[in-house]
Amino acid sequence: MKLLPYAPVALLAVFCWACATPPDYPIEPVIEYIGMTKNVMKRGLGPEDTTFVTIAFTDGDGDLGDEESDSLNLFVTDLRTGILENQYRIPFLPDLGSSNGIRGEITFRLFTTCCIFPPELGLDPCFDTSPEYPMDTVRYSIYIVDRAGHQSNVVETEPIFILCQ
Repeated sequence: MKLLPYAPVALLAVFCWACATPPDYPIEPVIEYIGMTKNVMKRGLGPEDTTFVTIAFTDGDGDLGDEESDSLNLFVTDLRTGILENQYRIPFLPDLGSSNGIRGEITFRLFTTCCIFPPELGLDPCFDTSPEYPMDTVRYSIYIVDRAGHQSNVVETEPIFILCQ
C-alpha cells in the first residue's frame, strides 16, 4: 500500500516512454554502402558469376519502393565507363503510421561484367585474353529514388577484381 501514491507517476513514465519520438530522417533517401559477399569474379556476360551487394537506407517519409512491376528505383553505374549497367526494383514498402521515417537494408545481386582492354589491342572484352591484362578492376556507384522522385546520395562499392583469363 505504500507504493500506491507512486502509481500515477509510474503510469505517466510508462506512457511517455511508449510515445517515443519518431526518427528524424530527411525526406530524401540516404544510403550507405555496407559491403558485398565477394570482390573477385570471373568475367562474363552476366550469370557466369555474381556477388551480393548490401546497402543501408533511411527515408524520412517512408515512400520507398513501388507497386508497379516495371518501376525501377535502384541504379548501378559502372565507373569505368560511366554507363548505367543495372537497374532494380525495390519492393513496395507500405506507410506505417503518421511518422513514416524508415530505415533498413537492401541486398541485391550484381552480375559479373566483361574486362576492358586498351582499344588499340582490338580484343573482345568478354572472350579474348591478353597475358598483359590478366585482371580488370571495376567499382560501381549506386543510388536509389523514392516514389516522390527524391534521389538519394550516391555511394560507391569497394573495387571488384574481374579475372580476364
